[in-house]
This record gives sequence, structure tokens and C-alpha cells, in this order.
Amino acid sequence: MTTSSSIGQKLWNYCDVLRDAGLSYGDYLEQLTYLIFLKMMHERTQPPYTRVSNYQPPPVPARYDWPSLLAKDGDDLELHYRRTLEMLARQPGTLGVIFSKAQNKIQEPAMLTRLIHELINSENWSGLSADVKGDAYESLLERNAQDVKGGAGQYFTPRPLIDAIVEVMRPVPGDTICDPACGTGGFLLSAHDYIVGHNTGMDLGQLQYLRDHALHGWEIVDSAARLCVMNLYLHGIGGDETNIVVDDSLRSEPSTHFDLVLTNPPFGRKSAITYVNSEGKSQSESLVVERPDFWASTSNKQLNFLQHVRSLLEIQGRAAIVVPDNVLFEGGAGETVRRNLLRECNAHTLLRLPTGVFYAQGVKANVLFFDRKPASETPWTRDLWIYDLRTNQRFTLKTNPLTRAHLDEFVACYNAEDRSQREETERFRRFRYDDLLKRDKVSLDIFWLRDESMEDTASLPPPEEIAEEIVEDLRAALEQLEEIAADLAGESVLE
Repeated sequence: MTTSSSIGQKLWNYCDVLRDAGLSYGDYLEQLTYLIFLKMMHERTQPPYTRVSNYQPPPVPARYDWPSLLAKDGDDLELHYRRTLEMLARQPGTLGVIFSKAQNKIQEPAMLTRLIHELINSENWSGLSADVKGDAYESLLERNAQDVKGGAGQYFTPRPLIDAIVEVMRPVPGDTICDPACGTGGFLLSAHDYIVGHNTGMDLGQLQYLRDHALHGWEIVDSAARLCVMNLYLHGIGGDETNIVVDDSLRSEPSTHFDLVLTNPPFGRKSAITYVNSEGKSQSESLVVERPDFWASTSNKQLNFLQHVRSLLEIQGRAAIVVPDNVLFEGGAGETVRRNLLRECNAHTLLRLPTGVFYAQGVKANVLFFDRKPASETPWTRDLWIYDLRTNQRFTLKTNPLTRAHLDEFVACYNAEDRSQREETERFRRFRYDDLLKRDKVSLDIFWLRDESMEDTASLPPPEEIAEEIVEDLRAALEQLEEIAADLAGESVLE
């Protein structure tokens, strides 16, 4: 019996061969994406998958389809494969997103021949269930994210965290769901699976709407968008057209609004553009995003995404957004955004996350939950409930990874069925709106638990965990120093 683990292991084993030829995990995953997609497109034109009614020609041009690759080997195959990628990159819809800027990274013709003929062609991918092939691909995405040197960890949010967020947000059939920084599509996929798993009586129309119209995303990086579209496609979501847009979602005020927004935007704090000046030197300049729907103009990407998420919501729409600590306490534009958020939206819950849970190192983050509300003379936020999962909690990606069970207490405290019945616990506290306004800069960076490691050396974590935390903090500090240095360099050139 073919399982997702056996398929995933089979695909991953061949990666070791290609790594000896100089391919990174990411390169290998991209080549798999191209080839599996082409194989599935061909399978859909064959019995028993042939479309009987309303038949349409397959979207892949015949000269560049899967049989055209099988008909060649050696140098002829390598040349034809390159031409195929170039041609498909020009196609519209899903094809254009998956093959955008595609390049052949397998320079050894014998390895390419083996990958196509032995590994990809040996499986009937369309015959596998969406769970099997989708979960296999998802396992490859996670392994790629774990690669410290060349992986795509910045585009991959830990699935236990995503699933807990989706569980308390409780999407339902008919909801429109958006992720404006969708990475590899984790939030969209989890929302889809939650709706299917909790609504067994959905009719065909509801299922088709969920598959083709309910889920929307934006991703600025071509390679990440490619992985997202393929991840959704292998799970049976989407088709010849895709709702994943390759663009900067912050570019303009949204024309479409959504019932739910679930997102973990990029961790970088500053938006900047690099260009070559009149002296031929590279110069970086901060980009301040100015939009009429924003409360404040700033170059801080996280503050801009928080404002953008609010704009994306329908009135009464609900959001969950991962934000770094600086969004909770930063002055200036940060204070302006927080004041307006508390007044114009119902910012009801904050989950303080521990370190060591993200593949991007050194991240101290939180999940902010809020609902968009209509205009009102009185503030919509009455109470902000904060769950502290950070104090006295230590996680590492290798030795003590975050699991779904670690979030069970938060899910229970959140009480999605009736938030009015919440009760305080040691880690879950309520803070009144009036008290929040009295805090310096309306800071939401609130903690109350005693940090045992600061007072009792016996409670210190093992040396290897301390070392890993130090490395994460140093990496985060280095990134911030590089941002400051780039800003100063840009200012000195402008002067």
C-alpha cells in the first residue's frame, strides 16, 4: 500500500543523489514540482481521468508535455527540458505561476533521465489520494525549511501552530479566506482541511466553491508562490486557474475583501529598495508605504501588514496575524496603529509565542486575533486577553519541537464557542481597554509570570539549548544591525 511517508521517503532519497551533483534542497524541490505537475497533467488526459463532458484541451502544449520528455534522453532531453520550462513560463493561470522563471538546475543528463523515467514516471500521481501525495509533498516542504543554510524556512510556518490558529478561528463553508503573505500555503491548506473535516454534509456546490473560489493568497517571491500552488494542487485545491497572485500585496488598497485573514508576514522589519546610483554603487533606500486606508505611514513591514490585514477584512471579518514583539511596543507609527486598532476593531486575544518554534531564527513573535467592526463612537475593544506561552517555556527545532499538544491549553482558554465565558488562568489574563491606554505608548508587550530561569540556576535548560538560544539571538541581532547599517548607508549617500 502506497503511503505518504513511503512516497516522501522515495522522493527524498533521490535528493541525496542530486545533492552530490551540487543541487540544494530547494533546487531539488523545484525540479520535482515541475516534473510531477507535468506528469499529472498528462495523466488527466488519459483514461479513466479523461474529461467526458465539456472536454477542453489540456493546458500543456503538446510539444512540451510529459510524453515529449519521455521520448528523449541524454543531451537531447536536457535541451528539450530547458525549452519546455521556458515555454511553460509564458502560459497563463496555474501553469504560469508554477513555471515562472523556471530553470533546469540538473545539469547532468543521466541524472535528469533517471529522475524522469524511474522516479516520476513510475508513479500514477493522479491515482494517489490527495492526502497521500499532498502529505508527501508537505513533508518535503518541511524538510526543505529545516535546511539552515539554503532552505526556505522563512516561508514555512510550523504546522502545529497553524492548525491551532485555524481551530480557534473556525472557518465554515462559504467563508472567503485570504493569506496576503501565503508562503507555501500552510494557512490556506489547514483552513480547507478544517472546513472539510468539520462539515461532512457539504453538498457538491459547497465543495466546488471551497476548491476553486474560497481560498486566496498573495506571495511576492516566485519560488515560494510556485511551492504554494503545487502544495494546494496536490491536495486537490485549485485547477487550471489559481487564486494565488504573485505580487506585493502591500502595493495598493485591496479591491476585494474577505471573511477571514490568516497570515504570518515576512519577519523583516524594514521595506527597502536597492538600486544603482549615478556613481555605479548599490544604494538602499527605505520605502514608506503611504495608503489612504492606513492609519500610519511607515517603512516597518510588519506594521504595514497589520494595517493591510485590517483593510482586507469584510466588516465583521476576523483575522489572526503573527507579529514580532516590536509591533507590540514600538513608538511613533506603532503607537498610532495600536491605538486605532483597539478603538476601531475588537482586538480580543494575543498569544505570546516562545522562541525556537520558527525556522527563521531568533524570532520573538505573537499571534494577534482581532475582528473588524463598523464605525462607532465608542471603542470596540473591551478586553484584551493574553495567553503567555513564552515564559518558562523552551522549544528548539531539533531537541524539543513545538507540537500541537503544547497548544491545547491555549485552544481551550480561547473558548471559540463563546468568548464571553472565558476564565483567567495562570497563563491567561484579561486586560481592560482603559488600562491598556494608560500604558506607555499603549504597549501590548505585557507579561506577569515570574521567569524561573532568571532566579534559579537549577531550572536552567541544558547547555545545548542555551547555546541554540544564544545563536538564535545573535542571528536576530545581526539582521537588525544589517538593516540599520543599510539605512545609514542610504542616508549618507543621499546627504
